[in-house]
Formats: sequence, structure tokens, C-alpha cells
Amino acid sequence: MRSMKLGSSQLEAPVVAVGCMRMKDKSKAEAEKFVKGAMDAGANFFDHANVYGDGLCEEMFAEAIGMTPTVREKVILQSKCGIRRKVAFDFSRDNILKAVDGSLKRLKTDYLDVLLLHRPDALVEPEEVAEALGRLHADGKVRHFGVSNQPPMLIQLLQKYVSQPFVANQLQFSITNATMISSDLTMNTARPEAVSRDGGILNYCRLNNITIQPWSPFQYGYFEGIFLDNPKFPELNEKIGQIAAKYGVSKVTVTMAWLLRHPARMQPVTGTMNLDRLRDCLKAADITLTRDEWYAIYLAAGNILP
Repeated sequence: MRSMKLGSSQLEAPVVAVGCMRMKDKSKAEAEKFVKGAMDAGANFFDHANVYGDGLCEEMFAEAIGMTPTVREKVILQSKCGIRRKVAFDFSRDNILKAVDGSLKRLKTDYLDVLLLHRPDALVEPEEVAEALGRLHADGKVRHFGVSNQPPMLIQLLQKYVSQPFVANQLQFSITNATMISSDLTMNTARPEAVSRDGGILNYCRLNNITIQPWSPFQYGYFEGIFLDNPKFPELNEKIGQIAAKYGVSKVTVTMAWLLRHPARMQPVTGTMNLDRLRDCLKAADITLTRDEWYAIYLAAGNILP
């Protein structure tokens, strides 16, 4: 598996991360088979959140991988905190510290490689965040930090107080959810695509050496469904199919390769618990689409060029 440096850190990570949000829907045997298969394929970066399955996903993962100190050395664990059921978002110092301790216990580990602040908290007090993250880092509980679904100015506000650099920002991004790209391509026009809805987060992350981690790379809309083999997207599926045939891979592989082709050096997060589908995702690390192929897929999804 091809690797990359995560953001400004020296953490060497696979270019594709394995999302564990749906692990709660699997049996113990299925979870074990999936995790073992991912590890055997070199996909050792696992993405969690304390709210996934209300913590059950983290527990199941620790059991599935048979967590021990020796096993821990072979995996990279990322989790998220800040969403609190029935309250929405809570970036208070006490909640961050409590959430991390809970994740560590469920994952049966002494530390997280990466902790992300999960979505923005409108009531965030940056000084409290800085105190919490500073303590977690000093105590060795978290080695690197990042954010999820957060805009440039909020990241900048947090970094004014937080000493540790944010190395990742997990954002929704796919061929059909590509406003991060379309707003730049259509800028200085009257087209609705030219409206920047994210404050220029793509270029901000590139300028500040923050790795973008696209989530739901196969979804259209907001969890409305998968666009692959979906009759709503005939032109897109035809074009992806043609390119997949050229490379002798699946459409899943080409879709993931489209994300990896972008020079921002993104690290897509898979959402599947199907081992064959995961393997197809990982094959994308060995394919580099041409510029013509990348733009052809972009246009086939209904995106436009000025």
C-alpha cells in the first residue's frame, strides 16, 4: 500500500483510510474477517469516532483485531470527539478529555495517533480546546490532532490558541459532491457553482499542509445513496466503466483513483464493511488517472467547465 505523510506530521500513513462507522452492523466473526483482511492488504489506518454506534464500533474493533501492545504497534488509530447525543456539539475541555478517555478504554490502547474535533461547535471556546488538547498531548494520550468538516476561519481561530498543528480535516467530497473544486473552476462567472460554500477550504488546507480526508467518497447528496451503478447517473457510470475497462479494474477502483489523482494528496476514508469492495478501493493507490480521464469523469457527473 502506497503511503503518505499526514499533514505536516512525520506520521507515515496509507493513502486510503478504513472507516469503521458501520462496524456495529456486523457480527463478531464478520468484523474479525474484515479487520484481518484490511491489515493483510496493508490498510492499517482505521478511522473511528466516539459516537459511531455510541461507542460500540470502537469496542468491536478492539475485539476484532485482538488488541495487544504488539498489535497496537502495527496500526494507526484515529478517532473523533465533540458530538454529544441530545446536545449536539460540545468542545468544552471536560467533554474532550472525557471523550478521549472513553475511546482509549474501548479501543484498549493508551494513545490515539490522531484525534479530530468532530464538526464545528458554535459555542466553542478556543482557550478550552487548547487546554484540553495540550493536556492530551503532554500526557501522551494523543499524538496528532485535526478537525472534521470545519471551515478555514474556524480552523485559524482554533490554531491561534492550540499549539499543536492540525494535520487533517475530514470533509465530504466525491465526484458528485465536488463543490470544493467547482467553485474555483467557475469563479468570476454568474453561475451558481461559482459561489464558494466552504470559504476556500481546499486551497486553505493545501496552503497550511492539512491533509483532506474525503468521507462518503461514493455518495451523492447527503447520504442519499451511492452513485455507482445508479440509474440516476447513466453518463457518469458509463464513463467510469470505460476507464475501468482500460485499466482492468472495477468502477470502485476508478472512483477512488479519481480522488487520489488530485494534487492535494487527499486520504479518502472508505465506509464499506465489504472486504472485496475495500480491496478494490485499495487498488486505486496503484493507478494514476490521466488529466483527460480525470476531467472526463468530472464532467460526466454533471459538473461544468466555464
